[in-house]
Amino acid sequence: MTALSRREQAIAEQFAAGLTYREIGAMLCIAPSTVRTHLSAIYRKLDVRTKVGLARQLADFATPPVRPTGPSDHTVPVLAVLPFESHSDEPRWLRFADGLTTDVVIDLARFSDLAVVGLHAMKALRGRTDGVDTAARDIGADYVLDGQLRPEGNRLRLTVQLSDARTGLGLWSERYERPFDDFLKLQDTLAESIVNVLAGCSGKLVRLGCRASRRKAPANPNAYDCYLLGMEQLCSLGRASNAAALRLFTRAVELDPDLARAWAKLGDAYAVEADSGYSDDMRQSIRNWEAAVARALALDPEDSFAHWCMGDAKAALGDMASAAAEHDRALELAPNFADTLALVGGSRALVQGDPAEGERLIRRALELNPQAPPWYFGMSGRAHFVAGRYPDSIAALLRGPPDAPPTLLFLAMAYAECGNRRQSMTAAARLRTEFPEFSVDGFVAGYPVTNPPAAAAIRRGSAKAGLA
Repeated sequence: MTALSRREQAIAEQFAAGLTYREIGAMLCIAPSTVRTHLSAIYRKLDVRTKVGLARQLADFATPPVRPTGPSDHTVPVLAVLPFESHSDEPRWLRFADGLTTDVVIDLARFSDLAVVGLHAMKALRGRTDGVDTAARDIGADYVLDGQLRPEGNRLRLTVQLSDARTGLGLWSERYERPFDDFLKLQDTLAESIVNVLAGCSGKLVRLGCRASRRKAPANPNAYDCYLLGMEQLCSLGRASNAAALRLFTRAVELDPDLARAWAKLGDAYAVEADSGYSDDMRQSIRNWEAAVARALALDPEDSFAHWCMGDAKAALGDMASAAAEHDRALELAPNFADTLALVGGSRALVQGDPAEGERLIRRALELNPQAPPWYFGMSGRAHFVAGRYPDSIAALLRGPPDAPPTLLFLAMAYAECGNRRQSMTAAARLRTEFPEFSVDGFVAGYPVTNPPAAAAIRRGSAKAGLA
C-alpha cells in the first residue's frame, strides 16, 4: 500500500472507523475543511473510491510504513494503544474499557510530537495469530500501551503498562484504584492521569526518547533528537543548561524548520534567558522569544504551550490584552493537561489575572501529574508567595529547580517574610555569588511580573531579604 504520512494515516483510520470530518478535526486540532483535503489525497494515494474500500485497505495493511529519511526527519515516537481489556463480562464494563481506550487515544493524539496508531487499526490486528506485539511492530510502532481493568466490590482496579514494541520489555506500569460511583467521571480521571504521566514535558515517553537520543552517534543527531535533548536541558533552568538548550533547539529548527514544538521551546529558552539574567541584552532576548513562538504558532495554531509562551512574551512587551487572550486560549486548548495548567497558573500569579486562580491551577496540575518535574514546584512556590502563604512557598521551592536564580530569589524572600533571617541570608548570598548579573528589577521586567499583587509582594519581600 502506498505510504501515508502520519497525519494522513491518523485521519484515514478515524474516518474509516466512522468519525465525521468535524469529530476528526476536533481530535487532531485541525479544521474540518483540512480533514476533507487530506482525505482527497488519501483516496488518490490508496486508489479507493469509498469508505468501505478505505477500511478494507487499512485492515489488510500489515507491512511497516515507510518512514522519511534525511536531515529533516524528526521521527516522532509511534505509540500503539491496544484496546483495554475487562476481566468482567458485564456489558457495562466492556463498554467502560472501550470508552477509556478511546479517551486515551484521542487525548494522546492531540500531541504533535507523538504519533498514535488509531483504534481501528489496532482492533483489526487483534485477531492475528502471530500476536499483537508482532502486529504493532509491523505497523511501525515504537511503543505499545495496554491495560486491564478489574472491578472489585465498589472499586475499580486498572493496571496500565507501556512496553517496547521491538523487544516486548516493560518500560513503565502503574496501578490505579478508584471508587466507581460515577462512570463518566471515573473514565475522565483515569484517562487524564494516564495521558499526563506519559505525554508531559518530563513524561515517560520524553524521558525514553532522551535516553535513546543519547545512545545515538553524537555527530549525526536528527531534528527530533536535538529537540528531546534540548527539553532535558531546559528543565533544570540553570545557566549552562539553558545555553545548551538554546543551542539544541536552534539546531533542531535548522534541521527541520517545520518542527513547531522546537520553535516553541526555543522561545521558552529565550524567556528563561531574559528573566534569569543570563542575557547581556534582555530586550533582544524578549524579541527572540516572541519571534520563535510566533513561528511555532504559524506552524501549529493549536499548541497550548506556544499560546502560553506567547502570552508571557506579549506581557513583557507591554501588550496586556493580548497576554490575557493568549493565556485564556492555552487553557481552552488543554484544560486537563498538567503542563499547561502549571504554566498558566504561574502566569495568573505573576503576569496577569487572579493569583488565587493561579494556585488552584497549579494544585490541579500536581494532582494530574504525580510525577511532576521540579519546575512545577517552582511555579507553585511563586504562587504561594504572592498569596502570602510563605511556609507553603518554602516547602514548594525546596522541591523546585535548585540552580535557578528565581528559586533562590523567592526562597530568600519567603524566608525573610517568615522571620527566618539566617536562611534568607544564605539564599540571598548564594544568589549574589553565583548569579551576580541577576537583579530583582531584571526579573520583574523579563519574566514579566506585571500583576500588581505580585509586584507589590516582590518589592516588599526583596526589601526584607536585602535584595531590593
